Amino acid sequence: MKIREFLLNKLSFLVGAVIATALGAWYWQVNYRASAAQRYRTQQVQTGDITKTVSANGTLNPVVLVNVGTQVSGTVKKLHVDFNDRVRAGQVLLELDPALYAAQVKQSEANLHSAQASLELARANEARSRTLFEQQYISKQDYDQAVETLKAGAAQVELAQAQLARDRTNLAYSVIRSPVSGVVVARAVDVGQTVAASFQTPTLFQIAQDLRKMQIDSSFAEADVGMIRVGQPVQFSVDAFPNRSFSAAVRQVRLNATTQQNVVTYDVVVSVDNPEEILMPGMTAYVNVVVAQRKDVMLVPNAALRYRPRDAGAKTQAQKGKSEKEAVAGGVVYVLQAGRVQPVSVKTGISDSRVTEVLQGELKVGDPVVVGEIEGAEAGQAPGTMRLRMF
Repeated sequence: MKIREFLLNKLSFLVGAVIATALGAWYWQVNYRASAAQRYRTQQVQTGDITKTVSANGTLNPVVLVNVGTQVSGTVKKLHVDFNDRVRAGQVLLELDPALYAAQVKQSEANLHSAQASLELARANEARSRTLFEQQYISKQDYDQAVETLKAGAAQVELAQAQLARDRTNLAYSVIRSPVSGVVVARAVDVGQTVAASFQTPTLFQIAQDLRKMQIDSSFAEADVGMIRVGQPVQFSVDAFPNRSFSAAVRQVRLNATTQQNVVTYDVVVSVDNPEEILMPGMTAYVNVVVAQRKDVMLVPNAALRYRPRDAGAKTQAQKGKSEKEAVAGGVVYVLQAGRVQPVSVKTGISDSRVTEVLQGELKVGDPVVVGEIEGAEAGQAPGTMRLRMF
């Protein structure tokens, strides 16, 4: 009887131990999964569109900006246009004092009249000399002298005519006209100011031919310029309209490099339509060139590719070398499965500021990838869980 009771007690103890162990394992598994879910921050793998861009700053400029100068010196007598005025080709912009050039024209006209009178006399003398020579009243030398005087008189007339044409041109240059139709964007002179054109032509006006067609001159780093091609779409913004995005296109990638403090940049010209004429010359443009686009591809957050577990430093050297090889091939993300973090190697494509394209790998749409850990949460313990102390 005592043996039977002993065996029953022993069996009851074993059954209770098994049940307690099972309950403990179940409680630990549930608690660990809950704590893992509360320890890690995750995002699901999704599909969508992605666009890769390269960015730089630039300056808006008219496509054609004409510097209007003067070929003659003088004092500004009249101004006919001002800033922002629209002008037509051939329209008078400015007049210089023409008194000196008008006097030179009169002098040249008088010189021409004198030369013409001398030519008429030389022509008459040559005709007389020819008649006398034919009648043998004068020598061949005297006749040749009359012919030479006639030719010299004709040359003097041509010289006087050229001088008169030059002086008339200078007089015409005292009236500055617009070479193109457009808008005056700059004026550098005032009435009464003296301009000198002795060594180089001074700039009096700047005229933008058409502000409805503009361009952005932007400087891109040499690391980015290799991805830029003519015709690629561009999105840009300006400080004057911070809530508005403008569309444009790459027109030219210039070969001339600029080096400043050992930084090499290239000028990329972006063609801009400005039908409303709200974009002004000189505005700073923040340019984003679209260099690649993908539609309906698998995407992972960039934070998932940057995330590494806190205990990553405990890996062996072989594991570390393997991770480095995976990183070269693409990247590694960590997926939360059954309360555990599992590394998954992926091959990545293009990326933007938020997500990266996944080309190959064992990831599936909907997988929860770890993007970070919650501060204060420990492995194996959910935040707020009370530990029991055994005495």
